[in-house]
Amino acid sequence: MKKILIIEDNKDVRENMGDMLELANYEVATAENGKKGIEKVSQFHPDIIVCDIMMPQLDGYGVLEALGKNKATAGIPFVFLTAKSEKGDMRKGMNLGADDYLTKPFEEYELLDAVACRLRKNEFLRKDFSKDIEGINKFFTDAFDYLNLETISKDYRPKAYNKKDFIFMEGDAAYTLYFVERGTIKTYKSTDAGKEFVTGIHKAGDFMGQLSLLSNSETYLESATAMESAVVYSIPKTDFTHLMYGNREVSNKFMNLISNNLKEIQEQLVDMAYASVRQRVAKVILNFHSKRIIKDTLNEGIDIAREDFAGLIGTATETAIRTLSDFKKEGLITLGNRRSIIIVDKIGLQNVANFK
Repeated sequence: MKKILIIEDNKDVRENMGDMLELANYEVATAENGKKGIEKVSQFHPDIIVCDIMMPQLDGYGVLEALGKNKATAGIPFVFLTAKSEKGDMRKGMNLGADDYLTKPFEEYELLDAVACRLRKNEFLRKDFSKDIEGINKFFTDAFDYLNLETISKDYRPKAYNKKDFIFMEGDAAYTLYFVERGTIKTYKSTDAGKEFVTGIHKAGDFMGQLSLLSNSETYLESATAMESAVVYSIPKTDFTHLMYGNREVSNKFMNLISNNLKEIQEQLVDMAYASVRQRVAKVILNFHSKRIIKDTLNEGIDIAREDFAGLIGTATETAIRTLSDFKKEGLITLGNRRSIIIVDKIGLQNVANFK
């Protein structure tokens, strides 16, 4: 049973609202002013708060501002009640983080609809979605329901790629966000000298192409190639745009979902400028290990072309090969069948990566 806290100084209004909500199968607690309302929040732990604006001791704005400073209460849905209809009052409340507004007097159905809507939307915002195609489809479906939109491709179609196949190329028209269901994909940029700067190695659960779409570029800023057989889903740019720009809360949740490698790219660029080759090689191997792209058991490692590995580190292929050979001599790694890299001493690699 969902719990609702009513903060209202008018006794008749407070009790009438409580009766309406209890009859609708909600558990209700009440407070007659803002100060007592804040105290009640920590005791009652409401799922939603319905609060009057004009109250003695502490008004509704003060209640909302105080709750917003506490991480434990900042995310509770908050509906304002007001006898005024001036846009300035409504705007102030929304700027402070209010989720909805009800103007007194209101009908019973208006109160129940506002409460049900905010609870449903808050449930979506708190929900975690798995990073597989079922979870992604669920996120898109729930997000478009949250936004009250119907134009969504609820079932995205997979496409299989063979090793060395292009998923997209730098300069192609950027109409699609890509999601890796299976396999390993390399993204890279071509330099003026014809060399490749590897911007990422993507595994199942990763998105690709979001940087190009976020930059409002008409073309892809990098290329993507399958390093092994892979399955990739295409998500239309129209769906991406709706989720990115339709609503702040949805946008934030969507950004958290698709920003799988943005931080890595930033760290990679910093390492290019300041870290030694040994540090960069160690960090890349450890990053592969954290993504489960590279294993630390014998005969299980990542089979990666040395030119790709060098492009990811930002050095010449010969330098990358020499550093890997040094790591092997030092007992940090071993090289398995073909070109696979296998971790032998993870702590030793971490020491190299951390200047030790």
